[in-house]
Amino acid sequence: MKRVFSKLAFPRYEKPAIRTEIPGPRSRELLKEMDMLQETRTINFFMDTAKSQGTYAVDADGNVILDVFGHIASLPLGYNHPALAEAASKPEWLPFLLQRHALGVQPPVEWPKELRETLMRVAPKGLSEVLTTCGCGSSANENAFKAAFIWKRARERHGSEPTTKELMSCMQNEAPGSPQKSILSFERSFHGRTMGCLSATRSKPIHKVDIPAFPWPVCPFPHLSYPLHEHERENREEEDRCLTRVEDLIRAHPIPVAGIIVEPILAEGGDHAATPYFYQQLRRIATSNGIAFIVDEVQTGCGGTGKFWAHEYWQLDTPPDMVTFAKKMQVSGFFLKSEFRPAQAYRIYNTWMGDPLRMLQLHVIANVIEKENLLTRVSDTGNFVKMELERISRETPFLVANVRGSGTFLAFDMPNAATRDQLLFEMRQKGVQMGGCGEVTIRLRPPLIFKQQDANILIETLELVLKNLKAHSSQKESLPIH
Repeated sequence: MKRVFSKLAFPRYEKPAIRTEIPGPRSRELLKEMDMLQETRTINFFMDTAKSQGTYAVDADGNVILDVFGHIASLPLGYNHPALAEAASKPEWLPFLLQRHALGVQPPVEWPKELRETLMRVAPKGLSEVLTTCGCGSSANENAFKAAFIWKRARERHGSEPTTKELMSCMQNEAPGSPQKSILSFERSFHGRTMGCLSATRSKPIHKVDIPAFPWPVCPFPHLSYPLHEHERENREEEDRCLTRVEDLIRAHPIPVAGIIVEPILAEGGDHAATPYFYQQLRRIATSNGIAFIVDEVQTGCGGTGKFWAHEYWQLDTPPDMVTFAKKMQVSGFFLKSEFRPAQAYRIYNTWMGDPLRMLQLHVIANVIEKENLLTRVSDTGNFVKMELERISRETPFLVANVRGSGTFLAFDMPNAATRDQLLFEMRQKGVQMGGCGEVTIRLRPPLIFKQQDANILIETLELVLKNLKAHSSQKESLPIH
């Protein structure tokens, strides 16, 4: 096989370069064309991916944009990383480019080795097995829910096989084969868009409205005050209030709880996190009540917080029972303790059961993270950005507040949704792509290769745009939503 990819000369960019408004004429043409076929209202611009490089996206109109949103936290090494380009030209990638295996029936001979040397190489401490799914976070969480239900019922049956009555009644969606079980989640959480995941998702009504849902319990997630060290006592009281509610609901909810799921940072719900104490107590509550403890690391996994897994910050005495992943990992699934593997085959199953091509990508990504010490870079660059955001917040507290996060997984709040959306629009016009979440929050999700020069440009551009917003605010002009 010719080394086509490794010979490609990707351009290099040092700063944004804006030729047109964003979206520009070509992007608007493509929007009109695509809108005849598919939903387009969420699209910011169309990309020229072949011209993009590193932390810079190039759009259809030739605008060069510093991307600190990273395709919703799913871009680990930026665009067209040379290590991935080189690896993609190797002969061993060709069979996985030409066909996709149904791994549950005919996996390639390389699959056990890739599982061991790629996924288990980065496995969270204490989890000895992994299950790969279709590629998205929803499929990872949905199957983790199933594993929790199967595990819970197996414990209740003391390990015996399902009865004939259970097997027959489940075909009618009736008890005892279809038991009343639930997953406990938290206000402002987001766990996906499939049916079970939506029942655990609590971030935005538009995600859930009109769709039937399971009546599963939801608990308040701590509303912490910032800076955290200045509000330690009141934050502990708030966390204890929420933990008490968790214990009360487990005892009183009419549908028995089989699992608790929590994100280390409630990303779509506004980038909220609790202190390690809160998660340590959740782990204790789950253990004492015979409930599976599931950590949703779909968005936080693979290094963006400065640790490979964000729950490493919690310093748990007992590891989670399952940790789900997707996004930056390219593959999706969940790590699990061996006791959560169902006793029978086909219990958690689908056609693909993973994607060998994406596993090859992850192998390279893990190598680059280790070789280039990217977790240290994420921590160092993230600390700089966070300190600069805190400075900006002190200087313009009426515009920027509640700076928070770890590594480059950072966020801050703005006074209202209109101002937040205007900032996103103006930053894009200046050549920086950011993201929003929650009601008034700006979030940063740059690739792991985000460097000091990128951080300087981000801060300089942000200060310029905030200055303009401040001027408009002082003139009492309304800020339109874009």
